[in-house]
Amino acid sequence: MADELREEYEFDYSQAKPNRFASKLTKGGRLVVLDPEVAAAFAGSEPVNAVLRALLQTMPTKPTEQVEAAKQ
Repeated sequence: MADELREEYEFDYSQAKPNRFASKLTKGGRLVVLDPEVAAAFAGSEPVNAVLRALLQTMPTKPTEQVEAAKQ
């Protein structure tokens, strides 16, 4: 088999399965990947969100405000 891209590919979508994680995502949410050693410290998304919310309380400005300030 040649190690190059073809002009066109045909996929058999009848074999496709629904995304089992889609129902867990909330509108406006963001999916991030944690490094394994960080993920091992948490039992799930709730503790991660609690820690990040606590961290946000210690920050002088919101991250979106920092991004906007950096653009100017």
